[in-house]
Amino acid sequence: MTVGIAGLGLIGGSLAKAYAKSGAQVYGYDGNRVVQDFAQLEGTLAGELSEETAGGCELILIALYPRVAIAYLEKLAPHIPKETLVLDCCGVKREICEVGFRLAAEYGFTFVGGHPMAGTQYSGYANSKAEMFKGAPMVIVPKERDDILLLDRVKRLITPAGFGSVTVTTAEHHDEMIAYTSQMCHIISNAYVKSPRAQMHKGYSAGSYRDLTRVAWLNEGMWTELFLENRGYLLEELDRLIGYLGEYREALAEENGDRLRTLLAEGRICKEKVDAEWSKN
Repeated sequence: MTVGIAGLGLIGGSLAKAYAKSGAQVYGYDGNRVVQDFAQLEGTLAGELSEETAGGCELILIALYPRVAIAYLEKLAPHIPKETLVLDCCGVKREICEVGFRLAAEYGFTFVGGHPMAGTQYSGYANSKAEMFKGAPMVIVPKERDDILLLDRVKRLITPAGFGSVTVTTAEHHDEMIAYTSQMCHIISNAYVKSPRAQMHKGYSAGSYRDLTRVAWLNEGMWTELFLENRGYLLEELDRLIGYLGEYREALAEENGDRLRTLLAEGRICKEKVDAEWSKN
């Protein structure tokens, strides 16, 4: 298999290493030429992903910031063969899918939106690893959700990455869900760690503190773009959470133990229901 990967940060770099480890020939591009040259020097890349080498790729993965990904795809589109599958890896899907589907129709290649659901609080090629996606979920957004042959093709082509499951959805539903399952977690963690007591936590913290603060260490440039592009769904979730937090605050301020106990029980029951549903899958 010959694969092209645009963007060699944590996600793209991990994909490049996974495909190279599987024996695929990997061509890569990164805006930081030093990173691209290093990836080639260490043997992950066979060469540069360019207008010329794109012509020999069975699969092209785009792991760039959303707006950069769109600009890159618009530039590369005329040079992508009809036999090639293009899969983006952006954290939001509506705009990139709209552009990708349009360009695919214009130039004849196949475009599918994608979102590898794995990562760490660290960024960059230096933190990438071939096993990053082993057992992780992969979300894909095809133009037609009932195209079984396309879904089989996508699953075959992403096999070297080691994903544990594939979820098929629409761009709109993806962005709605990701506002809650990913973006909100980053905002909450980032805001929580701003307390002055965070600087004094040593000796007073354990697993709950580590879990809640892990993703406060983030790439603010990337997440700002993701948050703004998905601001409608994200504002909806923020407003909902602020409302819930207000209820806890009010119960505390009024020393209303019965109300506080009820609120805590409601949260516990919600978590029990979530875990019960998860265990069925």
